[in-house]
Amino acid sequence: MSPERAAPPPTVAPTTPDPARPPAGRLSAWTAPPDLPQGRDRPRDEGARWSRWAAVAWAPLRWWRSSLTLRVVALAISGSLLVVAAASAFLLNRVTDGIIVRAQESVLADADQAIVSIEQSLAGADQALTTGRMYDIAQAAIQRMEGECYISFWTESGGIISTAGFDVAASLPPPLIERVGEQPTLVHATPTRVWADGRGLPGQAVGTAVRVGANSLAVFFACPLEREAQTLGDVRTALVIFSLALVLGVGLVSFAVARLAMRPIRAARLAAERLAAGELTERMPVRGTDDLARLAVSMNHMAHQLQSRIRDLEQLSRLQHRFVSDVSHELRTPLTTVRLAADVLYEGRGDFKPIAARSAVLLHREVDRFEALLADLLEISRFDAGAAVLSLDEIDLVELVKAEITALGQVAQKAGVAIRLQADGPALCQVDVRRVARLLRNLLSNAIAHGEGRPINVTVAADEQCVAFAVRDHGVGFTLDEEKQLFNRFWRADPSRTRSIGGTGLGLAISQEDVRLHQGWINVWGRPERGAQFRVTLPRRPDEVVTRSPLPLVPSDAAADEPATNQDKTP
Repeated sequence: MSPERAAPPPTVAPTTPDPARPPAGRLSAWTAPPDLPQGRDRPRDEGARWSRWAAVAWAPLRWWRSSLTLRVVALAISGSLLVVAAASAFLLNRVTDGIIVRAQESVLADADQAIVSIEQSLAGADQALTTGRMYDIAQAAIQRMEGECYISFWTESGGIISTAGFDVAASLPPPLIERVGEQPTLVHATPTRVWADGRGLPGQAVGTAVRVGANSLAVFFACPLEREAQTLGDVRTALVIFSLALVLGVGLVSFAVARLAMRPIRAARLAAERLAAGELTERMPVRGTDDLARLAVSMNHMAHQLQSRIRDLEQLSRLQHRFVSDVSHELRTPLTTVRLAADVLYEGRGDFKPIAARSAVLLHREVDRFEALLADLLEISRFDAGAAVLSLDEIDLVELVKAEITALGQVAQKAGVAIRLQADGPALCQVDVRRVARLLRNLLSNAIAHGEGRPINVTVAADEQCVAFAVRDHGVGFTLDEEKQLFNRFWRADPSRTRSIGGTGLGLAISQEDVRLHQGWINVWGRPERGAQFRVTLPRRPDEVVTRSPLPLVPSDAAADEPATNQDKTP
């Protein structure tokens, strides 16, 4: 008859320790950051909320990408964590196996001795064993075992006699009981959790059967491995503390090494930034003869060469500016004399023969053009020398555009061109009136000269940060290759085309410099035989940064034919 099965005990597995404003010098004359599609913008508050969430979400990534020291330290700590975790797991596994195996062997040896003692005690006993006698035998058997153990006798009739306080049902695994019933002549052992006096400890359970006369008696031992479990806990704690200390030490060492290695690189970056800011005397200190010292030597040599080249260029620029200024001023006196003579001849051309009269008209026209060219050359020389400054005034851009359209009214009427103005309201801004007026005059003159007599549309718009105006003609237009050269000095798309307005070839170049001086954008769109549109975007106040334009670059009558990715351009 097999012994009664106890309830399965609770088992506990062993645990192991556990982003602006573009620089003026790089402003592209024909490109600018893209506009949001007109009429399809999200509400400003929703866009601002999404921008804040995006900034918060991307902040760790920006920090990671911007700090080489952070990446070095993070990689060193991650690598050391993997190595320490693997080594700790291996070491803990070996230590656990050693302690547990030795403890189990010790329990088995003690159990064998106790079983021999029980067999000897039951050798001459009759079949009816009293409970007192069983307790005495159990007590004698336990005393033979070195550690603390609990014993339980199971009779064939289903009786169970156990050490006081021992929870048999929770401590003896059912598979052990089954194996003892199936193979009573063998000694069976299995890990278990020993429950006694209301607490459970990891331990070892051993079971076998002994003969009592014609009957058999199942004997079970349950030995808690409290000391071994405490030892393993101490080992785990020591491994965790050692691992944390080692990882922290690796992090501190890698941080110190990264800082030490990054110091000359950071010094090189700062020196390069100061050189870019104009501090040409900036040099890096050279210490030692290693690679970092050679980097400092190379940086200093580069700075010296750069300083020499910049000084040469500055000297050349000063000589060029002085030459242009001297020539321009020297030409003013003879030009004034020629102007007076040309005016006299022009006024008296009615008394001349036809050829002489025609010559007087041509002389008067060319003198006018020469004066304009001389003025433009002086202006360009001031830009090249960095002597151009702004004289800001508060104006309404719409009124300024109206004044320039009126000033060119006779020229537009002579060319058969109608100029139409579209503005939703006032566009107040602080700008240099003379320069913006000249800019408007150049763009309008260009549109009249190349508009093929078709209407010209001028649009003015403003938002909280900037103002903008666009000049749209429906004339000859230009190709993409010609677009890249529009703002070059003295460049003409068609050299054979006559100048009915008398341009100098410097108008767009001066316009670009005027816009750059205002820290604004000038952009252009054009297609052959479909006309062109120049868009100028200026900040309302000098402290504002232009990040978008209130006007689209592509005209509304051509937007449907343009790809979505080509609606605007970025520098």
